Amino acid sequence: MIVEQIWTGNAYRNFNYLIACGETGEAMAVDPLDHAKCLARAHDKGWEITQVLNTHEHGDHTGGNKAVIAATGAKLLAHHNAKGKIPGMDRGLRAGDSIKVGRTVELEALDTPGHTMSHVCLLAHGDHPALFCGDTLFNAGAGNCHNGGHPNELYDTFTEQLAKLPDATLVYPGHDYIANNLEFTLDREPDNARAQALLADIQNQDPDAAMVSDLKLEKEINTFLRLRSQTVIDRLREAFPDLPDEPDPRTVFVKLRELRNSW
Repeated sequence: MIVEQIWTGNAYRNFNYLIACGETGEAMAVDPLDHAKCLARAHDKGWEITQVLNTHEHGDHTGGNKAVIAATGAKLLAHHNAKGKIPGMDRGLRAGDSIKVGRTVELEALDTPGHTMSHVCLLAHGDHPALFCGDTLFNAGAGNCHNGGHPNELYDTFTEQLAKLPDATLVYPGHDYIANNLEFTLDREPDNARAQALLADIQNQDPDAAMVSDLKLEKEINTFLRLRSQTVIDRLREAFPDLPDEPDPRTVFVKLRELRNSW
């Protein structure tokens, strides 16, 4: 599996992706908002885009569909419940569905509600597992739930699915929010030395060559995966004095998401 992460450079700080088969040159475009960059990169690599996949229905992820499909004839895939929200869908995905790209790439669809209720992530298994996570999991952060989602569903997605994946799983998010998210981590957990060091390292990184994290690192620096940290809980109690003495992880997650909404 060959992965091209494409930095759009737009105000929303989107990442688009091409996932390609090295044998056949077939490729899938994931959330190709910047259709011109995606098509140009595929052309430069000698790849043929045969599929477009949207992780969810928001316009900053679907806005390039029409142009990419017009140029390539690619089939459009998305969550099966997004049919009324994403025009022209050819295949609706359910949890566990397999998506093949060429002869060598096979991805598993994960049904990952929370950011929206029609969100899928793509999981590549094998020696080099990888997660294409749209707006569910970000580097050092979690997606918001403003436009059709719910934090309780997002918590379930994090704890029942994402946190159980192998630590070596590479994380390919839909946006570059890492600096702000690390600052939120440090606001919640000022003694997180790993987050402090990473923020210094990535402060001036080139998004065209962005660091790719894995779940092991995320568990060290992502507040939404650190729900049992005593520092996180103590700091949370400062904002929510009625927090129980030993809050359950779901309560911590939902309260963190509430704080992040206005932070």
